[in-house]
Amino acid sequence: MRQRVVRVALTAALVAVVLLAVPLALAIRSSLYADQRDTLERAALSGAVRVSPDYATGDPVELPAAPADGRLGLYDPALRLRAGTGPRTGDTAVRRALAAEAVRGRSRGDLVVAVPVSHAEHVIGVVRASSPAAAVRDRVLVAWAVLAGVCALALTVAVLVARRQARVLAAPLEDLSRHCRAVTAGDLSARAAPSSVAEIDQVARTHNEMLHSLTELLRHERDFTANASHQLRTPLTGLQLTLEAGLAQDDARTRPALEEALETTRRLHRTVDEVLRLSRSEGLPRRPAPDTSVPRLLRETEERWHGLLARDGRRLEYGTLDVPDDIRVPGASVTEILGVLLENARVHGRGTVRLTARDLGEAVAFDVTDEGAVDGEASRLFDRGRTGAGEGSGIGLALARDLAVSLGGRLSLTGRRPAAFTLLVPVRRKEPDSDGGD
Repeated sequence: MRQRVVRVALTAALVAVVLLAVPLALAIRSSLYADQRDTLERAALSGAVRVSPDYATGDPVELPAAPADGRLGLYDPALRLRAGTGPRTGDTAVRRALAAEAVRGRSRGDLVVAVPVSHAEHVIGVVRASSPAAAVRDRVLVAWAVLAGVCALALTVAVLVARRQARVLAAPLEDLSRHCRAVTAGDLSARAAPSSVAEIDQVARTHNEMLHSLTELLRHERDFTANASHQLRTPLTGLQLTLEAGLAQDDARTRPALEEALETTRRLHRTVDEVLRLSRSEGLPRRPAPDTSVPRLLRETEERWHGLLARDGRRLEYGTLDVPDDIRVPGASVTEILGVLLENARVHGRGTVRLTARDLGEAVAFDVTDEGAVDGEASRLFDRGRTGAGEGSGIGLALARDLAVSLGGRLSLTGRRPAAFTLLVPVRRKEPDSDGGD
């Protein structure tokens, strides 16, 4: 911005200087030449009044002194120089002056003024005054040099003033930009300081007010999430303790149901933890550490969802494509995302559901497909509140997308007919033990 302000100011100053200096330079040139011609004319007139009609009979003529670096001479009607200095024979200016008119012009690099001398209504001679045009040209060049120096000084002052004003204008905007970057990095306490520019201060105040409102909104949302998770954890913990006490009674008839219910409460605990992790994070969510191998994660997911889909008369198939066992992913987060995708396929899809993992080198791709179709705009598929067949599950897909971003990955729709979703998760391979074991 500073350079832009300086360029604008310098351009405006340059245009103003050119518009002023060019006419002024022409006026200086015209004025200096006109002043020199006036000087020559005054000298010629002064000489003409001193010429006596008897000069032709030999009466001496006393002409005044010639202009500086110039010449002054008297010519008779025969164009002969009779007194003073000048060409021995009269030139074109002298011949024209013999026609009873004063003449201004140039001759052989000189400025020339010729004034006729009249007596009894007859021209009896011509007084010719001249000076070198080069002397006037030198004065013009000196004046132009002074004018150019003044213009350069004006442009220099304009640049200095423009740079100072650019600093004054740019400093508060740069400060506001730094505060915006700090907010982007997660520092919601950053506030823009006031400046000396009223318009920028208005922007800064609006920015601070907006940031205050956002901070309060985020605080309320975090408080609500923390309170909700706390209130959920308490009954879940109680339920889990009750189920564990029931399992301790070793009743073979109720044991399978109690084990399934206990596993469900544990999954609910993990879900609450994941939601709470997203709400607590400052700035971008922190990535959880990879802790589960891909084959194990697929087996556990299949065990959980096989029965649910079987109750609806549908199959669940899973498998891996060249995914080694040493690859680790954040188990809890990926399980939650796959759970949302499988639930979406169960509720809105048709036919067999397939869960496949593919090794992409730096990432693992989890594909969830079914035999149904996805309608609607793909760009709005993950918006919160989108419900209906093939369009998402209210907040489920939105939550899954946020969890994928928190892992540094991406969740996207990769097929419409049949429906297919793909989750990309960055991976870390399990490092070998120090003794060389697996």
